[in-house]
Amino acid sequence: MSRHGQMRVLVTGWPSFLHGEATAGDVLAMEAVRRGLAGAGVGCDLAWSPVFRPGGLDLGGADPGRYTHLVFACGPLHGRQIEDLHRRYARCIRVAVGVSVIDPDDPAVTGFDAVLARDTPAEAPRHDLAALPATPSVPVAGVVLAPGQAEYGMRRRHDRIEEELTGWLASRECARVPLDTRLDPRDWRLFTTAAELESALRRLDLVVTTRLHGLVLALKNGVPALAVDPVGGGAKVTAQGRAWSWPAVVTVPEREPAREGPLLDERELDRWWDWCLSPEGAGRAPALPADGAMIGELMDVLGAR
Repeated sequence: MSRHGQMRVLVTGWPSFLHGEATAGDVLAMEAVRRGLAGAGVGCDLAWSPVFRPGGLDLGGADPGRYTHLVFACGPLHGRQIEDLHRRYARCIRVAVGVSVIDPDDPAVTGFDAVLARDTPAEAPRHDLAALPATPSVPVAGVVLAPGQAEYGMRRRHDRIEEELTGWLASRECARVPLDTRLDPRDWRLFTTAAELESALRRLDLVVTTRLHGLVLALKNGVPALAVDPVGGGAKVTAQGRAWSWPAVVTVPEREPAREGPLLDERELDRWWDWCLSPEGAGRAPALPADGAMIGELMDVLGAR
């Protein structure tokens, strides 16, 4: 048996207190502790909020008697919840790491056997644990969704399509970036110019969209798009897919199914997702409208040439 054979470590932090909330920094700090312990040959359990990690270990379900050590990673050492942690795990050696110390005399601080702070009034600041080795890259997917579009009447499937599409998208391992084609100089959350939107699009790996211009602007800028037409039987999104000879367009039947069930086939979405990220999909250069034929026709109608 190794010299660590008797150690049983529980790693926790603010994500174990909050109901479904966690910051990327919180999670990266706890994972950094887990990796460090694993590298030293020490196993550990991570305790999360049951909402953030359903089915995982949470503080309410963890048995304090099973552990020799408690490690609290990230966050400020302040408040009743941390003081309660000291009482619940009084028999464990308790260590705080990568934390902020506001008041060194706070019982939440003094209850630990050791505090390895990222910032404290008495010492120079240290790098946060989230800065430790980079995590693997995942695809960056821009998400551009269409509003209800009442002009399509009974063929509108926007609400159901959006619910199913975003539910499927939430299960993908990717960085989702919500984007809006609306321009508004009064709202900092929206783009002011089309150039700003297109500059953001060019930095994506793919676009998932139910909007015509989500599809068009992605392809214009060389970004593969997985488009879903939210109108039964297909409408302008499907038509643009044909105009661009772009295959990754999903069209739902014109009539809703008699039985309750999903409108979208997740296997079809999976297939087009993989294709868009493949060299074939990502490297496919759509034929850009080179001569602006429609503008030329307009000039003819106006007698301007």
